[in-house]
Amino acid sequence: MIFLLRGEVQVRRRKSGPIALFIGRAGQMTGKLPYSRMKNYGGDGFAVGPVWALDIHQSLFPEMLAAIPSMGQRCVSHLLDRVREVTRMEQQAEKLAALGKLAANLAHELNNPASAAQRSAASLFGELREYGEQKYRLGNLCLTEEESQTYKNWVRDTRTRMSAYSSVCKAPKSPLALADREEMITRWLEVHKIPQPWAIAPALAETAIPIDRLDDLAAVIKPEILPVAVATVASSLRVERMAETVVDSTVRIFDLISAIKDYSYMDQAPIQDVDLAQSLENTLVMFNSHLNEVTVETDFDPALPPVSAYGSELNQVWTALIENALEAMNDRGTLRLVTRLTGQLALVEVWNSGPEINPAIKSRIFEPFFTTKAPGHGLGLGLDTAQRIVSKHSGFITVESKPGATCFQVRLPLDRVEAY
Repeated sequence: MIFLLRGEVQVRRRKSGPIALFIGRAGQMTGKLPYSRMKNYGGDGFAVGPVWALDIHQSLFPEMLAAIPSMGQRCVSHLLDRVREVTRMEQQAEKLAALGKLAANLAHELNNPASAAQRSAASLFGELREYGEQKYRLGNLCLTEEESQTYKNWVRDTRTRMSAYSSVCKAPKSPLALADREEMITRWLEVHKIPQPWAIAPALAETAIPIDRLDDLAAVIKPEILPVAVATVASSLRVERMAETVVDSTVRIFDLISAIKDYSYMDQAPIQDVDLAQSLENTLVMFNSHLNEVTVETDFDPALPPVSAYGSELNQVWTALIENALEAMNDRGTLRLVTRLTGQLALVEVWNSGPEINPAIKSRIFEPFFTTKAPGHGLGLGLDTAQRIVSKHSGFITVESKPGATCFQVRLPLDRVEAY
């Protein structure tokens, strides 16, 4: 046991990265105390400048307590304060780590649509100018009323056949099929002496415009008008596609923000009726960047009624369980989420196809500060926090594991107030 009489000592835990355990200053008592169960050092201490300390070996504890009876009460009180403070700091570190992961996932998800919208918006200005130039050239050709009407009819019929373009199926085409279509359109443009076919073909290839519609256009207008007419159509479609990308990207951003608001239950009462299926879906959105090589299967019972719960805290449970499952599979495998009604309890299952949990540690995985992760990568509070939140809702959490199938089961009463 050490009494610091002068100077300062900074202590850091070995497994919690840069988080300081505590700073000991003059007048404080630290080290091993009477009644403490310490078996080894909890951290490394570093002196800041000259330090003067009174060091009492544990073999002298009985004599000290006999000589100063009040030291027993003081040491126990100090032990309790120290445990509370360390636990608070570790829990705060775990929350910060979870918040950091959530922020990283959200930033990754927002980056893709934001970048797409930015690129399309930046290109849109130039393409609008090009479209204006093509319309100007078309006007300079001084088309007759009949030629102008023929061209307008072709554009209207083509858009109708393309299902108004904006309602075309958004399913992505195969890159090889797209390349073949672009090559075919390029050949058509070259045959009809269209200038710069390499610039026009990509815009037409990305749309659903059929080749025979281009043949129809070539058949109804003069050859000298065809290059400007095709370039005008291509520029028009390119502008619309860029505008559509901006709209789709901003809708995606809005959906992500809505999911975050639902995930955190922002501006809502602490206790509400929670739709467990929707709650799990909102949590999955936070992990989209980790699901590229993960097959997600859902089996949600539509007849399961809402659960009376602290919504934002319940999402912490799903976050911990899903994150645990993804880490067990190294972000590669099958994640299965199940909800169903069992008696008066709602059952949520989180399955993963990762390796079996070692039977020797299975009984300890819910213990606070117990972790199998490398130092600095986890504090062992994720599952402990999940268990405490579930217990707060008068429910319980269990785990079953075998090779290739690990399942965490959470059972919650439908009405927390009526649970017993």
